Amino acid sequence: MSKKPSKNDNTIARNKKAWHDYFIEEEFEAGLALQGWEVKSLRDGRAQLTESYVIIRNGELFLFGAYFSPLVSTSTHITPDPTRSRKLLLHVHEISKLVGGV
Repeated sequence: MSKKPSKNDNTIARNKKAWHDYFIEEEFEAGLALQGWEVKSLRDGRAQLTESYVIIRNGELFLFGAYFSPLVSTSTHITPDPTRSRKLLLHVHEISKLVGGV
């Protein structure tokens, strides 16, 4: 039996609709500031980025409209907000490049 080739792509979620609806000139890779239950929800494939968008506030980027469906078993001690704004983690020069391009 032959082994399947390993997949080195660590992408957990991708907004496929954005690639279909818009012309993407440049792609940026960003981190997200998440809470513990959101990480588990994302790994379980319960994130929807379809209607999400990014806003620039005070030189920082925030993701709005993304929906992370809370898992019942992981969010027992808090009341999760599935549509809260989440901070995008990018380098300063990447943020300034985005701000200058708008």
